[in-house]
Amino acid sequence: MKTLNLIVNRREVSVAIDPKTPLLDVLRNELDLASPRFGCGEEQCGACRVKVGSHLMYACTTTVGEVQDAVTTVEGLGTLETPHPLQQAFMDLNAGQCGYCLSGILVTASALLNANPAPSRSDVMAALDAHLCRCGAHNRIINAILKAAEDS
Repeated sequence: MKTLNLIVNRREVSVAIDPKTPLLDVLRNELDLASPRFGCGEEQCGACRVKVGSHLMYACTTTVGEVQDAVTTVEGLGTLETPHPLQQAFMDLNAGQCGYCLSGILVTASALLNANPAPSRSDVMAALDAHLCRCGAHNRIINAILKAAEDS
């Protein structure tokens, strides 16, 4: 056990934990953040993706000891009272169905829009290539990201 100091969603936190613990376990079990999800555990679905600094990381395979920068999950994007433009666009267009994949998709989309505020449809599709959505909501998801880019 080691006490690790992290910044998660712009908040400083300390956790006493083995540094080899997956970041996903820390976010969900120690910090009670429900958005990052366990999907495959092999970096194949994107449900666990979070931003660490400006980089997208798979929280299922990244250990908490590897984290050297601030972590952002969906909870860090916006609130119910003041949603991030992406969250608002997803709600406006009913972009998700079951929602299991949306956390990773929203975090990835926020990274995309930070790097490219006016992405093309092809840019969005390329950014989402690492994500699986089994509900088939891909077109609505892409349209919501493009709407958020327009509205920002």
